[in-house]
Amino acid sequence: MFDLIVVGGGSGGVRAARIAAGYGAKVVLIERYRLGGTCVIRGCVPKKLMVYASRFAQEFEEAAGYGWNVGPVSFDWPTLKANRDREIARLEEIYRGLLERSGVEVVQGDARLIDPHTVVVGAEHYQARHILIATGSHPVTPPEISGREHILDSNDFFEMEQLPASILIQGAGYIAMELGCVLQKLGSQVQIVFRGDQVLRGFDHDVQQHVTREVRASGLELRPGLTVKAIEPQATAGFKVTLSDDSTVYVEKVLHALGREPSTKGLGLEELGVNLTPTGAVAVNDYSQTNIESIWAVGDVTNRVTLTPAAIREGHAFADHVFGGMDKPIRHGLIPTAVFTTPEIGTVGLTELQALQHHPQLDVYRTDFKPIKATLSGHTGRVMYKLLVDRSNDRVVGFHAVGGDASELAQLVGVAMQMGARKQDFDATLAIHPTAAEELVTLRTPTQRHNFP
Repeated sequence: MFDLIVVGGGSGGVRAARIAAGYGAKVVLIERYRLGGTCVIRGCVPKKLMVYASRFAQEFEEAAGYGWNVGPVSFDWPTLKANRDREIARLEEIYRGLLERSGVEVVQGDARLIDPHTVVVGAEHYQARHILIATGSHPVTPPEISGREHILDSNDFFEMEQLPASILIQGAGYIAMELGCVLQKLGSQVQIVFRGDQVLRGFDHDVQQHVTREVRASGLELRPGLTVKAIEPQATAGFKVTLSDDSTVYVEKVLHALGREPSTKGLGLEELGVNLTPTGAVAVNDYSQTNIESIWAVGDVTNRVTLTPAAIREGHAFADHVFGGMDKPIRHGLIPTAVFTTPEIGTVGLTELQALQHHPQLDVYRTDFKPIKATLSGHTGRVMYKLLVDRSNDRVVGFHAVGGDASELAQLVGVAMQMGARKQDFDATLAIHPTAAEELVTLRTPTQRHNFP
């Protein structure tokens, strides 16, 4: 009899298992695939390594303006893939070691709950006082169209053995945009088709527009208002893709990137009466507890905040609450977010439209400039920063950046905003010159002043 069964060995599940074991709980963790979850194995970490690889192309181009003669350059996808996969395997072993040193038993296989305290893996039965569901999410299944079996998803992206000469990507969320930018920078001809009229739905409109201009200028083709209608393999290689307007394109690969959905099927949750949301996520309260007292859930499977740091925090809070005796409800408040397109995006707090719903006396500070590095390199890319300030109390309620190191900047601005930073605090901070970030502390005049009743 265990104190805790954790189903899922991603970031949230591993953290919960380790902290619970640290409190003296007897813990078993069950994982069907590889330890580390989406983030480590087929998400954040390998993706960021691919982003780094892709950006060298621009670095080589810009080097000439600084006196460097880099000569002919070439790129080898198999070398990158082998080095990346080796690093991911190393990280997986670190996760395994952390669990083993914490005294957590690790079981490989498919788990299914048969009652509120029992999980079956193959012929083995495991029982515990508490069961934590931390199975994460998986790519949304492509629609029922002719040729759907030929479509790759974001998991398949990391298994590709060669860089495709051309690729069509359906979707314009952060996954589609990130992978599209990676492939385009590495040398693929990339087309992104999407149903809406703007990329990155839900982001600030100035971010959407700035990123659109920048990626189009780099050669990535964006085609709004379209979806994939059919895919037909060609006799030699590649595919003929028919779009919703009946136009056709010929590409080597087709990638479907319309987001992710909670991985709850096959776990036996519905049969046990565990409440699920309309999207298939596990419904939980502020303590990550389901409607069944002994069953809990954290991470993407709950579809609250689908970010790795959120899953880690939820897993830690669960263990503190259940095994540490602490009152640890989950409050998803101010969350810094990054999108690793090129140029990258960093954002904290509210978009302008969201801010106006809660802060009608809103000042908008926006700047768009050519970074100093581009003065010699000749690169045409521009940086955009935006601060949203509640005029009634001078509080900064939103920050948005597009440009080099925007993610790093958002992390630090997030600290300031968590502490309740006011615009006058930014104004009182001495600038570091010459930097791009100094623009944040030298913005003096609002570019727009909203004054709704």
